[in-house]
Amino acid sequence: MKLVFATNNLNKLKEVQDMLPNSIELLSLKDINCFDEIDETETTLEGNAKLKADYITNKFGYNCFADDTGLEVDCLDGKPGVYSARFAGEPSNSENNMHKLLVNLEHKENRKAQFRTAVSLNINDKKFLFEGICKGEILRKKQGEKGFGYDPVFKPNGFHQSFAEMSSEEKNAISHRGIAIQKLVAFLKDYKS
Repeated sequence: MKLVFATNNLNKLKEVQDMLPNSIELLSLKDINCFDEIDETETTLEGNAKLKADYITNKFGYNCFADDTGLEVDCLDGKPGVYSARFAGEPSNSENNMHKLLVNLEHKENRKAQFRTAVSLNINDKKFLFEGICKGEILRKKQGEKGFGYDPVFKPNGFHQSFAEMSSEEKNAISHRGIAIQKLVAFLKDYKS
């Protein structure tokens, strides 16, 4: 089965590719010659994931899935949320986003947060939605060199290291995206068109 993952993020692509069974051939936007900038204009993670999946299916005709992920921090009323990638403004930059987050939390005791991923799947003219949540807390300073985005400042519950200190296998087993993609994979294994 061929499936397009509607992302230009090579880190995400590799992360997801490692989780899919060999029976699924994962195509990137580059693989289908899509170089369009798909604006994330919705106000929810689910809305942005659907928007991207629909764009690819409608324009290129492929079965496709897309995700959107947000970091939701308790004491910031769920922010940055859907604006996580652009928290510090344009152009989006992980270092600037982490810096702004740490400054906003400098004097906060409650550092509880969660990563949440919504995955929207378009397959054979049907639409499905999957969600993954990973609860944890925001560290006081960056830890680790692996991962991407907010990984160096996010420590999942029950662990002593940040996402950026984990191997991709360890992270994928418990992460928000990992959970959502595991649900997607389980669905695809049983899917009958």
